[in-house]
Amino acid sequence: MTPNLRRSVRAIVLDEDDRILLCRFVFPHPVVPGEAKGVWAAPGGGIEPGEDPLTALRRELREETGLTITIDPPHVWHQKVLATDHAPGFDGITNDYFLIRTSHFQPRGELTDDQLAAENLSEFRWWHLAEIVSYAGPELFSPRDLATPLTALLTTDTPTQPIHLGL
Repeated sequence: MTPNLRRSVRAIVLDEDDRILLCRFVFPHPVVPGEAKGVWAAPGGGIEPGEDPLTALRRELREETGLTITIDPPHVWHQKVLATDHAPGFDGITNDYFLIRTSHFQPRGELTDDQLAAENLSEFRWWHLAEIVSYAGPELFSPRDLATPLTALLTTDTPTQPIHLGL
């Protein structure tokens, strides 16, 4: 039987200094170890019924960060997580990541602080690759080994086909 996966999109938003914009999610969740205080992940979210991935990406970016994009960004990474406890009501999740290069900006989207908190999103932060590589704090990154595919993305050409990621 084919697993029922929640489809979502995420944006690898890079500024002119190759800093990546990440969102901090704080929530108790079975796939997050108890000692973790939060998870830093790329902005984005679920694809709503009737939406195609790029429409969902544009909506999520506008809602969460205020960033408006008109181009069709390249699809650079694909992640499939099979875990019934990862997305309630689903057998897992797929994340499709798109690369967006932009000027540095202060994230402030259409959602209020209360609406962001209802989605377990507590803050935004721009990170240099070196900060991610050397991070030894109590929080996680998603994907867990974000430094490896991000290094490849920053040091090689944009992939012509999405790179498959692990958890």
